[in-house]
This record gives sequence, C-alpha cells and structure tokens, in this order.
Amino acid sequence: MADGISIEIESLAASGAQARPGGDLVLFVGEDLALSARAAEIAGPGAAELVTRAAGVERFKGKAQSALVVTAPAGLSAERLVVIGTGSDEAASRDWATLGGFTAGKLGSRSATVVLEWPGTAPTSDEVAAFSLGARLRAYKFDRYKSKKSPEGEETSGGGRLTLLVPENAGLKKALRGAEGLAEGVTLARELVNEPPNVLDPEEFARRAAGLEKLGVEIEILDEKDMKKLGMRALLAVAQGSAKEARVVIMRWNGGEDASAAPVAFIGKGVTFDSGGVSIKGSGGMEDMKGDMAGAACVVGLMHALASRKAKVNALGAIGLVENMPDGKAQRPGDIVTSMSGQTIEIINTDAEGRLVLADVLWHVQQTYKPRFMIDLATLTGAILVALGQEFAGMFSNNDELAQRLSAAGEATGEKVWRMPLAPGFDKLIESKFADMKNTGGRHGGSATAAQFLKRYVNDVPWIHLDIAGVGMGSPASEINRSWGSGWGVRLLDRLVRDHYEA
Repeated sequence: MADGISIEIESLAASGAQARPGGDLVLFVGEDLALSARAAEIAGPGAAELVTRAAGVERFKGKAQSALVVTAPAGLSAERLVVIGTGSDEAASRDWATLGGFTAGKLGSRSATVVLEWPGTAPTSDEVAAFSLGARLRAYKFDRYKSKKSPEGEETSGGGRLTLLVPENAGLKKALRGAEGLAEGVTLARELVNEPPNVLDPEEFARRAAGLEKLGVEIEILDEKDMKKLGMRALLAVAQGSAKEARVVIMRWNGGEDASAAPVAFIGKGVTFDSGGVSIKGSGGMEDMKGDMAGAACVVGLMHALASRKAKVNALGAIGLVENMPDGKAQRPGDIVTSMSGQTIEIINTDAEGRLVLADVLWHVQQTYKPRFMIDLATLTGAILVALGQEFAGMFSNNDELAQRLSAAGEATGEKVWRMPLAPGFDKLIESKFADMKNTGGRHGGSATAAQFLKRYVNDVPWIHLDIAGVGMGSPASEINRSWGSGWGVRLLDRLVRDHYEA
C-alpha cells in the first residue's frame, strides 16, 4: 500500500502533554473563536489574543470547514498555527471523519500537534477514531508510477506525523485499531482500482486478495478448470476472448462465536478491463474501464477491515475476476450460454458482461454457503449515472429490512444509497425468444433490467444489488478522498456489519 500519515495519540490530561517543537500546532474554535482552557495552556500565553487578532485581519469567522493559518506565530514554538473552524453545529451531528480529512488537507505532508478539544466538546473514543480515519484517508495518494515528484508548492498529502492530544476515553485504543484497519481496507480497495490493467489482471488480483491470509482469512482460488467443473459457463464466456485466465476468489472470515453459523456474504464484480468485447466501447474514456473491478476491490477491502479488527461475525467475500476483450475466441451477440444455475442466457450485447460474471458467483455462494444475506457490488450500468449522478449508489433489494439497514449505514458514513425499483415489467424486458433470458433489456430502464437479471440467481436469500458505476471510480474529490479510485463501499458495509450482525 502507499505510504500514509503517521498518527500518535496522547492524553490531554497528561502533565507533559504539549506541542511538539517545530512543526504545526492545530487548534479548533467555534464561531465565538474561543479556545478551551487546555488548548490555550498548551499553545502558550497570548495564543487566544493572537487567534482573535489574526481572525479579524483575515475575516475568519470559525465556520465549519474553514481555516486560519498564522506563519511563524510570535510567542509560539510552532512553525505555523493552524486554526480550524468547527461552526456552530452540535457534536452529535458533526462529521468527524470529514473534520479529520479537512485538517489533514490543511497540513499536507507537514507534521503537527493537534489539540482535539474546544469549549464544550470532549470527543468520544469513536469520534476520535473517526477523526483519525478521515485524516488517514485524506493522506492517501497513488503516485507509484510517477518518476518525478510533485512541483514545489503543489498540495501533497502523506508522510507527515500527527500527534493528537485528546481527552482520555475508555475503549480508545480498540476504536483506533478499528479505524486504522478500516483505513487500510479503504486504501487497499483504492490501490486495486487505481492500478493499470497491464499490472492488475485477474491472476494478479487473486494473488493480492490472497494476501488476506496473513490476517486469518481463509482463501480459496478457483481457476478455469475448477470453474468448468462447477459449470460457471456464463462467467467463462466473458473471459474466453482474453489471453488472461479468469479467477474466482472465495474469502472467509470466521469471527463469530459459532464458526459453522451462516455467514453474511459480499460479492463483487471484478472485470479488470472492459473493452466491451465484440460490442466494443467507443475509444473516448475507455481507459477508465480499468476501474470496472471496483466492486471486487470493495469486497477485498471490506474483508481486510473485518479481519483486522477481528470482527465477531462470519463473513464471506466472493469475487469474479475476468477481462473482457474482443478476441477471435470472444463470445458474440446471438450466442447462448448456460449459467451454473442451468438457466440459459442469450447474449444480446457483449458489453453487458458484468451480470454474467455475477450470475454464476451469486449462484455458487447461495447454493454452497447458505448465507444470511448477499450483497453484490458492481460498476454495472451507465444508466445509474444518468439516474443518480455521483451522489448515490443505486440499491435494488428483495428485502425491506436489509435495505433499510443499509440505507441507515449510508447516512452514517456518507456513502449513500438510493433504493430503486424491481418489478415484473422489468422482468418481461429480459425475456428471450430463444433462451430463458437475454442479457440486456434494451436502452430503457437499463439499471433495473440488469438488477432484475441478477434477481433470477438469488432465489429467496435476502439480497441487495448495489450499482456503483457512479461512485466506485472517478468520483468527485472530497475532504477524505483525493483519489480516482474512491474505495467506496468499504466503510458502508463495515458499518452495516458493525451495527447489526456482530455477536
């Protein structure tokens, strides 16, 4: 993984708690610009007056996501005094991860002492952990293929050291370990999405997923011979046009009290490059199709997060890894393939390939592991971008309770989902004259017909399909993400498991 920020924690109550010599000193104020007594003590005499005077000159009002930077502050040992506005919002509604990301963004690669306290606010252990998570996520960058450093003066992140001075709280160490593991999971997902397709083919993706074994995750990798025996002919039909062999990776974390209890299951589409096959895409923007495996990347990152914090749950991650290319051996429009379920599929468009991959993996998971629920993630349709832009992932579900729980997790993490309809009318659009179904229902309702297709492979298992085409790659920059590959979904699903499915 890319080098990230280093974070140390010290207690504000400790008699020796003080700003590190050199580096930056970070203080927080609301709209009244008041410092807490401990922050003023650590900053030194005259700090409160300095903040007030500098704020007047710079017209700094202490509003949320605003900052005041004083260089070489008189009377202070810090190289810079960085004052972060928190606004007037209540602590209960504050987004601590965003606050951590915003703070890290103002520091760049500099080291700093951060006094995480202001009048009336003593953050809990979970809030401190969320702040550290946001800082870690903001610090991530993917530049391993750049031979030159960023130009001087350009904003950079990572490489700095933050010393957080925080109130003492029970459970802080455990919460921080969980936040660190979650940040690592998101970073892993981002790394996978950002890698070029000549580096990250299905075999290499499987090798990297197998690295989770060091955390205690059980790994099973199916090669094409194994898949042929299982009857995964829909998935293999997508892969047959590529020189790169397909893989399916099964990851199992048995952290529940009863290791034999049914797992919660997460399934990811992993098309490491999607040319569209014979139904080839236009050349404009095709390079972005290296990110057509963002669903699989999320599943790997989630399994890392769960295992790293030793989540008390049995969880299964399954990813189908293929490359979709227009070789002479590639499948054609008009072909009919038989999926693992025995249902036949008429190929109308070879660029509607992700649902073929997911169909076989979903069937294998629900038949073999009898999960409590299944959630699949896929950069599946451009239609979901038309409907929801890059603000929400499209959510399709056959279970109201599961859908409501995931919606709540989305609100809590900021990785939001919007429920979309499933209906018999959409099902009729994928009926075929020659097979049990066709792999696309045409232009209208494209996201819904894709979801309706997948529903035929889940039986009665509680299930959610997340279409993440708008959020999994190329998502807008935020205070906690400056990466093309966002790692979307890792925090969302970790929160779902944490809130509802751990023992």
